[in-house]
Amino acid sequence: MKKRTVLLASLGALVLFSLVMVDCRSAPPQELAEPVDLPEPQKEGTMSVEEAISKRRSVRRFADRELSIEQVSQLAWAAQGITDPQRGFRAAPSAGATYPLELYLVKSDGTYHYIPAEHRLMRLYSEDVRGPLADAALGQAAVREAALNVVIAAVFERTRARYGSRADVYVYTEAGHVAENLHLQAVALGLGSVPIGAFRKAAVAEALGLPQDHEPIYIISIGYPR
Repeated sequence: MKKRTVLLASLGALVLFSLVMVDCRSAPPQELAEPVDLPEPQKEGTMSVEEAISKRRSVRRFADRELSIEQVSQLAWAAQGITDPQRGFRAAPSAGATYPLELYLVKSDGTYHYIPAEHRLMRLYSEDVRGPLADAALGQAAVREAALNVVIAAVFERTRARYGSRADVYVYTEAGHVAENLHLQAVALGLGSVPIGAFRKAAVAEALGLPQDHEPIYIISIGYPR
């Protein structure tokens, strides 16, 4: 009986240890929620819209060079920044101003969440997850090399609550508006970009530790062309 008790206790400890180890491996990075203030975006530039359109091309290879905080600020603002403070309207149009999109910025020093109302980033994690993000994007080198990956996630219920079954089309259309703003702003900043549509949504959400109602629908990789 004593040997049996000892054996059962040992097995129980082993099972508990295994569960703990599995939990540790599957746990997301520890959230920091560290605010990062961004400089004011520029409202005038040296390149015309026409020139930016003519120069925009998909760039899939990037140099090992970080972006400045000013560049990151400008890109975030062009995508989802507030352009009408009185009414809260943003740089990209949204059906019924429901604004279902959330921007996550993936850089070498961590993952950030853009807060449009404050033009501020919240640094969520300090780990460089460009590798796992690239794996989720079917191994595309552009995602791994880019100084900045902008992951556009959607909270569909914000728009579905108003438009029902029509909402999904509106949300995806809005993501296109945001993406084009990013591409043209990147050109105006002397950067290159490429739209990434091939990825496993669940793997992207896991790599970034996204909330359950935040569905990744687009990745824009940005950096200095190689």
